[in-house]
Amino acid sequence: MAKVNYKIHTDAIKENMIPQALGKMQTSFVYATEADVLNMALFGMTAKEWRESNSNESGNIRDQATIQQLVVLSNLESINAMLIDQKLPQSQRLIQLNKIAIIQMKSLITNLHLANLEEGK
Repeated sequence: MAKVNYKIHTDAIKENMIPQALGKMQTSFVYATEADVLNMALFGMTAKEWRESNSNESGNIRDQATIQQLVVLSNLESINAMLIDQKLPQSQRLIQLNKIAIIQMKSLITNLHLANLEEGK
């Protein structure tokens, strides 16, 4: 599910935010910046900030996420794609995405079906 929504998210970035004249490095920067918008909305930090404060952990911020966080992240990717299509500035998208992440996390934390799924039941 996360990979499907990731494609929706990256397509919206490609179609709305990346001029054809940008090189590969600049294009990668746009994608990384947008990924960090989602990281900030959900985790409260960028991928770099997480790596710096968790140097003893393997993987990245998303590899260490709970199932609830991954569900919300997937939802945020779809929502951010829609907000990008609507040409909403990044600062406004971040505020909206953070509000949505808080609401969804509150709901999912108490969801027994997800807890059972995470435990393999």
